[in-house]
This record gives sequence, structure tokens and C-alpha cells, in this order.
Amino acid sequence: MFFKLARNSLLNRRGTVLLTVLSIAVSILVLLGVDHIRHEAKRNFSQTVSGVDLIVGARTGQVNLLLYSVFHIGNATHNIGWRSYQHVASDPNVAWTIPIALGDSHRGFRVLGTSADFFRHFRYGQQTALTFSDGKPFAQLLEVVIGAQVAAQLGYRVGDRIVLAHGLGSTSFSKHDDMPFTVSGILQPTGTPLDRTLQVSLEAIEAIHLGWQDGVRVPGQQPDAATLAQQDLTPRSITAFMVGLKSKMATFRLQRSINEYPGEPLLAILPGVVLTELWGTLAVVENTLQIVAGLVLVASLLGMCTMLLASMQERQREFAILRAIGAGPGFIWLAIELEILLMVITGMVLAVLLLGGGILALQGFISAQWGVFISADLLHPHTGLLLLSILLGALLLGCIPALRASLLALHGKLRPG
Repeated sequence: MFFKLARNSLLNRRGTVLLTVLSIAVSILVLLGVDHIRHEAKRNFSQTVSGVDLIVGARTGQVNLLLYSVFHIGNATHNIGWRSYQHVASDPNVAWTIPIALGDSHRGFRVLGTSADFFRHFRYGQQTALTFSDGKPFAQLLEVVIGAQVAAQLGYRVGDRIVLAHGLGSTSFSKHDDMPFTVSGILQPTGTPLDRTLQVSLEAIEAIHLGWQDGVRVPGQQPDAATLAQQDLTPRSITAFMVGLKSKMATFRLQRSINEYPGEPLLAILPGVVLTELWGTLAVVENTLQIVAGLVLVASLLGMCTMLLASMQERQREFAILRAIGAGPGFIWLAIELEILLMVITGMVLAVLLLGGGILALQGFISAQWGVFISADLLHPHTGLLLLSILLGALLLGCIPALRASLLALHGKLRPG
């Protein structure tokens, strides 16, 4: 009976109720959207690299080193010498290393110079290894492995030939068109920045820059195939490198040793610690967005409360009839609270459907533009607690119109229409 009474009452005021439900839905959508995107961004960042004990680069800020080496955001202030890399790699506590050379691009996608160890040791997510949807790692000098987003967006397949460009712009006039690369493999989607990168060997990076000076090709200085085969293509420098240790006990000792390396100024960071520092830096922005979204929700719920209060005087005859047939003030109270419950739950369902549909529609665009994969799965414990708190808050605010309705029912009299 409670449900039927509340439903009919809402249907009789359907215009006002519809606007109120839409207002609640939009405010819940904003709150859930901010919270979900914050949660997904953290998950993406934390799962980009896994199992790396140290990241080493030129002396700079810790966050800056993490951003350009792992997330490919920004640029390195300086490169580090190949001898410095070999010195650290030869430490008896080091199990493996992954060198990284950045600086070139292909149609707006970053090119990552590395070694074959990248495909053997790199892990993301929960210690997940890299796999190929097609092809295999590069084996020849001018072979390239491409990420899933690169292949999907540019329509490349194994065997296609591509030309790399000097610099990081989406449009470049300095292209290495004298040495085209052949696609040897396409990586499975990872949901990390790797989906938007192309991987080539460090030797290939050196080869395509032979005959270049200060970022400009010197005419007549490009080597032919015979000359290239005789060249020593050992890198002179790299951007950074990742380190995996045989024992975690050696982490801080090696970190201190690298930071005090006399050969050149180096910096070794612990990815997890620096990631925590990064989120600490962004905490003010996160909290501000959550506060704004929370205020929008409170304003919407207050609007619902105001709408119900404004309708009380018009519904006085309705309450008097209910009193005449034996309904007490408690019955009226519960009926009003049920109306509030129905409106908020409808708003929640609408908000979840709109948010989920919006994420599904924009998922590809967000991933292509920013390299962040936002899941459309909104059903996790934190979201449940958030929705429950919204529901309880709405019922608490609803006590005001419910109390007003019960008082009107108590003192109201049935008068002829």
C-alpha cells in the first residue's frame, strides 16, 4: 500500500517530479563521474609498470623522471652516458635492466628505443608480461614493434613499412625517410601508454641519426647499406633505464650508490614511492573536484526537499483524507520518505546508465588522446558506499518535508473541495 500510494502521488505531480529526478541524476552523475575517473586514473598509473625496483635517469625532479620514463609525459632535461648505464647494469645485485631512448615520433606517437630485454622483463598491471596479437619482437635493425592503439588508429599490419620523424610533433618536416622501418609485431592492448608507442632497437635509433647534426640532416652524409653494416651502432647515450634487482634488500644501497655516482649526476627513484608523491601533489585538485561535485549533489537534494515542502499546502486535503480513513502521522511520514526514496533511486539508476553509456561512447577517444583506459564497470565497493551515503543523506533531508506532512495531517481537517 505504501508503494502504491507513493507511486500515484508522484505520478499526479509528474512534471515537477521529472525535473527533480533529472536534477538528482545529473548531480549524482557528476559526483560518480569525478570519483570514478579519479579511481581509474590512479589504477592506470599504478598498473603502467610492475616489478621495477629502480628507475634511473639524469639528475632532475623525481616526479619528472617518473613521468617521462614511464608515462612518456614531458621530456628529459639531459641524457645519461652509455658507460654510466653499463656501470650500473654490471652491479652484482642487478638482475636485469631495460634501457630507454626517447626523442623521435611517428604521426604523433612516441618512439621508444630499447633492447630485446624490454619484451622479456617489462611487466604491467599485476605482473603481466607483454604479448603479441600478431608478429614478434624486432630482430633486424630496421624493424619496429607497435602498440595496439597505434595499429588500430593508423591501420597498420605486420609487414607494413613506416617512416619515423625527428622530434615529438604530430606533424614533422624532419623525417628519417631514407631508412623506413618494417612492422615486425603488434602488441596486445595493455591499457597503458605502451599502446601508443612504437618500439625499435637502440641500434636503430643510432642508425637513423647518422648524418644528422643538431636535429637537422646534413646533405650527403647519410650512409648507404654497406657503410651502415660496418658502423659501430653502440649508443652514446640513453634517456633512462629501469632496473630489476636480485634481492629487494639491495634497493636502498644501490639507490644511494647511483645517486652518488661520480661519473655524472644521476638520479635513482623508487616508482611506487614517487607515484605516491605524485598523487599527494594532485590531492588538492582531487579534493576540490570532489567538494564541488558534493556541493552540486547537496544543492540538488535541497531542491528536492524544497519541492516537497512547497507541495505540502496543496496536499493538505490529501493528508486529511488519509487521516479520515485511519492513517496516522507515522503513516504519512513513511509515505513521504518512500516518495523521496523512489525519486533518489530513479535518479541513481539514470545517473549510472548515463555515466556508463557515456564512458563506453568516449572510451576509445580518451584512450587515443591521453593513453588512459577508463573502464565502464561502475560496480565496485567504493561506488556502492557512495550511493548508500547519498541515499541516507536524502532520507535525512527528507525528514523535513515528512515532518511537515505529518503535522499537517495531524491538525488538518477535511473540508469540501
